[in-house]
Amino acid sequence: MAFYKIQYSKLNKKYYPAAKIVGQVSMKKLAKELSDRSTVTLSDCYAVLAEIGDVMSDFLASGYSVELTGLGSFRYTIDSSKNGKDTPEEVSAADINGERIRFIPEMTRNSDRTVATRAGIAENVQWTLWGAEDTEADTDDDDASQGGSGGSNDDGNNPL
Repeated sequence: MAFYKIQYSKLNKKYYPAAKIVGQVSMKKLAKELSDRSTVTLSDCYAVLAEIGDVMSDFLASGYSVELTGLGSFRYTIDSSKNGKDTPEEVSAADINGERIRFIPEMTRNSDRTVATRAGIAENVQWTLWGAEDTEADTDDDDASQGGSGGSNDDGNNPL
């Protein structure tokens, strides 16, 4: 069961549902669950998870995207100067202000290609209002809550 909260946007004075994070799963707990579902020991699962960040970082820094089957792919994107340059010859690495890692969930389609499923999203997510007895809505200035997309991940915490 997934939870949502009601969030108020000061920008347009409207209310939207926003995903509510109720906790965080530790790497130890993730390793335990992986071990329980496979023939790999807990210590081996933990060791692999402990190194995956550094290994992925090395591949990304070398210009590769990284695909984790059943999950999705990761790749670098860059933040650049907003003004741009008039010619290609003027563009240089000095115009790069920072980098980000973009995650794209794996997507599968059924045989007639009418239904697509993204990795990590359960087929029948049941959304429940968090603290239904508490009717007071959270106030947030974050534009991610605009349009009712549910893009907010509560308090800026990203479990990835």
